[in-house]
Amino acid sequence: MTSFPIHAGSPVSFPGPPPKAADVVVIGGGVVGVTAALFLARRGLRVVLVEKGRIAGEQSSRNWGWIRQQGRDPDELPIMIESRRLWQQLAAETGEDIGLVEAGVTYLATTERKLAAFEAWLPHARAHGLDTRILDAAATAVLIPGASRRFSGALTTPSDMKAEPWCAVPALARLAAREGVSVIESCAARLIDTAAGRVAGVLTEAGRIAAPAVLVAGGAWSSLLLRAHGIAIPQLSVRSTVAATEPLARVHAGAAADDRIAFRLRRDGGFTLAGAGAQDFYLGPDAVRLASKYLPTLRSEPLSVRPRPAAPHHFPDAWGTRRHWQGDEESPFERMRVLDPAPNPGNIARLARNFADLFPRLGPVRLRTCWAGMIDTMPDVVPIIDHCDRLPGLTIGTGLSGHGFGIGPGVGRVLADLIAGGELGHDLTRFRFGRFSDGSRIRPGPAL
Repeated sequence: MTSFPIHAGSPVSFPGPPPKAADVVVIGGGVVGVTAALFLARRGLRVVLVEKGRIAGEQSSRNWGWIRQQGRDPDELPIMIESRRLWQQLAAETGEDIGLVEAGVTYLATTERKLAAFEAWLPHARAHGLDTRILDAAATAVLIPGASRRFSGALTTPSDMKAEPWCAVPALARLAAREGVSVIESCAARLIDTAAGRVAGVLTEAGRIAAPAVLVAGGAWSSLLLRAHGIAIPQLSVRSTVAATEPLARVHAGAAADDRIAFRLRRDGGFTLAGAGAQDFYLGPDAVRLASKYLPTLRSEPLSVRPRPAAPHHFPDAWGTRRHWQGDEESPFERMRVLDPAPNPGNIARLARNFADLFPRLGPVRLRTCWAGMIDTMPDVVPIIDHCDRLPGLTIGTGLSGHGFGIGPGVGRVLADLIAGGELGHDLTRFRFGRFSDGSRIRPGPAL
């Protein structure tokens, strides 16, 4: 059983060494990289996955554990519907209990205006046959009993699911390893090796891996790696603080959120808590350079981030983080094996207080643990899922913008077929690499 939080001192489960050659090298051991590697192996390819730290050590184990179709960007929704099916399939194939339960996701409306915004999303649900519906105030009170606030109503999708991320992604990695993927932890990919203007492999701290295809699925680190090759993506990261309570009475079996608190029942009887408001945003070189691209999102959600003066030492966008290095030199990825930000102490106190205020009958809300993660995001709050024409053989799957855990298996499957030349099954126009440089208008997805 993997312990949580996963950190740089956690035991190495996949020690290597890496092989000298492969058909595809996947860089990044989060949910997208792991599932892409699994599906590539199922296409008959030799696959190596290299992770600088630990499998799921960063945001793939630090998220809320929601597997939601509800509130998705309409262009993401078809992949998310597939992903929900894949979670059921893969959970069974792991042979492990990853806490996967169909318990629903609910958004609670504190005002009629908010309820109207929820109702505006319903046509997307209906177009895909989802069971999403609007609840009135009385039905919401029945679904969320004991709440101290009277909600105007709610948007709910009973078929949405939840799982324990720190169990689920390592279990998927073990499944991938059993099916032939060479999974290597504590092995940083320093640079992508090139020859004759195309991908020729990956230069890792453990040596070169020859390969004609590389997938960059490095989460918050993807931009730093790609910029070392002159490939710019407008990716930034925000810090999200999360906490887990001690076991409490079951006030709700699924996941729910209002404008102050988001909560999910865990399999240990406690609740995962997160703030439904602003995340912390560190100012750094990329933040300054990319400010104009994020203006549309900031205008639509002006209270979505709280600026902080500078990122801690060795963070991807810290002022002192190296932007240039050679393949035989220590890289920034080795200097920070696991991006493990300290949680915001003010947020921790608010999480426990807001949850206790919402459910006063619970009595004192004691926290078992708390943590934070860095969410990699894009200006339009949807990912890049595309080949990079500037470097043939390179594919990018990053920027899942806080939605990655739930949609991860679907994105991984799509990336595998994008690389292997299989049937994609979805329109990826919205997720193309070139949308930030071809004059397209940046169009943020729904802020639900």
